[in-house]
Amino acid sequence: MPTPTIEWKKNSVKLIDQTLLPNKVKFIYCGSVESVWKSIRTMKVRGAPALGVAAAYGVYLGVRGAKAKGLFRKLDKTIKYLATSRPTARNLFWALERMKKTAYARKHEPARKIKKILLREAGKILKEDKAICRKMGKFGKALIKSGDNILTHCNAGGLATADYGTALGVLFAAHAEGKKIRVYADETRPLLQGARLTTWELMRAGIDAVLISDNMAASLMAKGKIDKVIVGADRIAKNGDTANKIGTYNVAILAHYHKIPFYVAAPLSTIDTRIKSGKDIPIEERHPDEVRKIGNIYIAPKKVKVYNPAFDVTPARFITAIITEKGILRRPYGRSIRRASSDK
Repeated sequence: MPTPTIEWKKNSVKLIDQTLLPNKVKFIYCGSVESVWKSIRTMKVRGAPALGVAAAYGVYLGVRGAKAKGLFRKLDKTIKYLATSRPTARNLFWALERMKKTAYARKHEPARKIKKILLREAGKILKEDKAICRKMGKFGKALIKSGDNILTHCNAGGLATADYGTALGVLFAAHAEGKKIRVYADETRPLLQGARLTTWELMRAGIDAVLISDNMAASLMAKGKIDKVIVGADRIAKNGDTANKIGTYNVAILAHYHKIPFYVAAPLSTIDTRIKSGKDIPIEERHPDEVRKIGNIYIAPKKVKVYNPAFDVTPARFITAIITEKGILRRPYGRSIRRASSDK
């Protein structure tokens, strides 16, 4: 650890291909905005903060070859194109907005200089993410006690960020401090990010990891084997309602019933203060074959109808606290989010 999820190398975006993990560690190079879009869409790169970084570099790649006269037309077209890759992760749109604002603020500069500024801004977003995740780890580790058994859902580790993680970053920080913890990882159907990615990261970090199927969480909680839950987020409304990988809502309700703390770890850039509640968060629906198949093998009839939302929304009332780079936010989230966001 940490896992180098995304870097700028050889004038391209260097990504670890997460669709091949844990069986194969392979890095790919995206030298065009089209290849970045495809990598995002096919989930070779995933996780809200990592998508923000990838999108930022995608903007630069989209305008890199543009002529001076058509630079801003190309910029706008590139941003609209990248925005179609995945709809739910706030960080992707936050990064696109930041890149656009950066370019337009220097509109009267020579085109060559604007391009350099955009590449530098993407690098800043990457560097900031690394620092932000470590700040979250520093704040969040105070919530973890030695001996804790912790449940997590999906993957919110280094693979979902530039290199360290949000929810798993908290666990990495607690582990580095010498706290002895055991982490139960939901497999996270249908794409098994918990089984394939989270356990891989935890084991590489030397953390005691136990993989469970998604339908085991209630049983473990009933037996007193889970002390707390920590997950990441793809978008948080200004009232604290949180969109995360499908199945997170199930876990939150179970934790609430069993009186187990349920924590969300996410940077402030994941919070969308223009959205009042979770009802307004756009939820991505993905291809039916992701449910019909595991890998390349059909486990269901090929023509069976499938409902495949990639995310669900956990109401704020089920969230014990939100861990950010500005500290730990607590209810009422409207007030604590507003205060933390105004301090940015």
